[in-house]
Amino acid sequence: MAPIPTPPAEPQDSPDGYVGLEAEEAERLARERGWSAVRSLPPGTVITMEYRVGRLNFEVADGRVRRAWKG
Repeated sequence: MAPIPTPPAEPQDSPDGYVGLEAEEAERLARERGWSAVRSLPPGTVITMEYRVGRLNFEVADGRVRRAWKG
């Protein structure tokens, strides 16, 4: 039987540090810090609840990050 793959490591980075930044700057910074996927969403967007290692989500309103979370 094949071994279970080890998921990639997630950046040691707090999502709270992105709140208040302009969306483009936040996305650039997140990618520089090692996030493999960055997703910007308008407030109230319906999304699935699957957790994806290495993904950072931004809720963006008026061009600024209002909320950020992993997965």
